[in-house]
Amino acid sequence: MQSSPPQRPFHIYGTRDRKTAFVATDFLRASDRLAALLPSAMRMGNLQRDCRLILPPMYTACEVVSLQEGTLTLAVPSSAVAAKLKQQVPKLQAGLQKKGWQVEGIRIRIRMGSTVPVREAAQPSALKLPEKAVDAFAELGETLEENAQNAPLIAAIRRLAEKRRKPG
Repeated sequence: MQSSPPQRPFHIYGTRDRKTAFVATDFLRASDRLAALLPSAMRMGNLQRDCRLILPPMYTACEVVSLQEGTLTLAVPSSAVAAKLKQQVPKLQAGLQKKGWQVEGIRIRIRMGSTVPVREAAQPSALKLPEKAVDAFAELGETLEENAQNAPLIAAIRRLAEKRRKPG
């Protein structure tokens, strides 16, 4: 008798790809204690998905923290996002209730550290432009109409092209 391959899990919302979802669910299923977390993880992932479907795209950095006793807690990256999100609370609450979630209130927390890796700002000197791009900037600096309004722009473009042409 041939054994069937292991049952593959469905995609956990919030993971970047299906392989990550498989690894995560396989890990959770590895022990009885961790397997008990799988329904909660799936519930939170589904709630996160529904929040992202209801809210405008500018709120994709908002994360579901918990849903306890009818209160949904969301984490946001800044106070500016929190202020704007407060305007969306009635729409979000109504949308979640329409989808069957028991949400009686929504709390917003500003998270202190970002869970999303932040790219370090590149130093301008570290930026590499192809020679073709440098030539295009140089040509643009020569072809723009020279007048008082364009003077600062022309000077900046010429400096950029000159600086990028220098070795190192």
